[in-house]
Amino acid sequence: MKVKNIAIIGGGTAGWLAANHLAVELRADPDIKITVIESPEIGIIGVGEGTVPHIKKSLMKFGISEAELLATCDTTFKKGIKFVDWMTPVATNPDNFYYHPFASPYPAGIDVTSLYLKNAATMHFAEVSEVPVLAEAMRSPKRISSLPYEGAVNYAYHFNAVKFGQLLAKNAREKLHVLHKFATIIDAQLNADGEVAHLVSKEGEQLTYDFYVDCTGFNSLLIGKLFKVPFVDKSSQIFTDTALAVQIPTECQTEIAPYTLAKAHSAGWLWDIPLTKRRGVGFVYSSAHMSESAALENFSSYLKLDVEKLSPRKIPMRMGYREKFWCKNAVALGLAQGFVEPLEATSIFVTDFAAELFARNFSVEKDSMSVAADYCNKVVSYTWERVIDFVQMHYCVSDRQDSEFWRANTNEAKLSDVLAERLAMWKINAPKKPDFFSRFDLFDVDNFLFVLYGMKFKTRSKSMTAYEEQYFVREIEKIKMTGQKLSGELLGHRDWLEKFLAAYTLSLGK
Repeated sequence: MKVKNIAIIGGGTAGWLAANHLAVELRADPDIKITVIESPEIGIIGVGEGTVPHIKKSLMKFGISEAELLATCDTTFKKGIKFVDWMTPVATNPDNFYYHPFASPYPAGIDVTSLYLKNAATMHFAEVSEVPVLAEAMRSPKRISSLPYEGAVNYAYHFNAVKFGQLLAKNAREKLHVLHKFATIIDAQLNADGEVAHLVSKEGEQLTYDFYVDCTGFNSLLIGKLFKVPFVDKSSQIFTDTALAVQIPTECQTEIAPYTLAKAHSAGWLWDIPLTKRRGVGFVYSSAHMSESAALENFSSYLKLDVEKLSPRKIPMRMGYREKFWCKNAVALGLAQGFVEPLEATSIFVTDFAAELFARNFSVEKDSMSVAADYCNKVVSYTWERVIDFVQMHYCVSDRQDSEFWRANTNEAKLSDVLAERLAMWKINAPKKPDFFSRFDLFDVDNFLFVLYGMKFKTRSKSMTAYEEQYFVREIEKIKMTGQKLSGELLGHRDWLEKFLAAYTLSLGK
């Protein structure tokens, strides 16, 4: 039997990412119809406003121009993440911050980690990249002459998540012929073979398709409620379980930081994401270690607002993922599949990865679908486990001992066998590419090096020859010179965006 009609239940970023990936992969088959069923009543979470560079590949694949993304989604550039207060302040790092940039930790392809380990007391590991210097100088990653999706340094984006979903929807409908239906799905029924037979809408319709993509958010209507696929709970590894989110307007003269700020506090951390006209700010905390009233007080203090004037959106967060994301004739994507707190912009990244994996392995012949499902389930489970490892590592390697939360993370948290083994190994030898033996480690040696040594993880120093040391020092000096040169050449972040938007508007004849 051939699959001809596919329903995606739920819009938002997950639903429309799925629609675009599926439509691109299946566009050669004229019999396939893809329909996104979006509720006019149910809103989206809409706080996933940060991305990683992988999103550029998907946008190019969909045929979405970077210019349209920048012009319609309040988009700004993101060179990486600036982590503040994740370590105990020391004299050599009075500002107590480090960068996880979207850059290679190997200047000119050379592994200079040995030089850092010898000079860890006085050297910041991020000196292996020019990105932190440019970020601190508030420079754009792109020149005026840069080609679409290319820049002087690598970058991702911050954007308005609601507008981004609308851009994906427009592209899917107009370029890829995806159908769009408004209905609120409240139930679904199984057939005799244990597959989804049909959906039931609030309006009383029975909607029948051949295959279903569950993008119903935390509700997880199909995979969670209908198929009752177990949820793999990871709260013993990551303690944060609540977020408070607000949007703060900004003045048009205010400089725009080209990075996400992740600032730690006594029971978690907060994000601060700059868009063109506002900031998206969130306070992430462990409810076992901080009361909601204390969280509100701390949040209002950071925002410099009276707590009475603060009315944030409260978002409960359940850490973990479904044991299977593909079951029979349904898959779950986005929050319906799993969730780990928003550190390192994991939500959109995993959704984009899983949607592409599913679309590329999807078979329109039902007889061969189970093979693809088994394979994809193994891949996605592995991916979730390693993403959770990476997020947890930010907490467990900290030297903060100033609160119960940090003591619990560094002394009591359960580590996966893989993370425990890797951390033990990295005390002896620095991380290297072969340590990440799967292409499904979405965060690999580059990411781990910047975070581990940004947080001054202690690895046994490795000897160097005099020639090696001199060579490594020269490479670091070249990076510093490149950073200084680019700081003088590149426009300020806001300046670049304003010049681009003026030119874009002029090109439209407005």
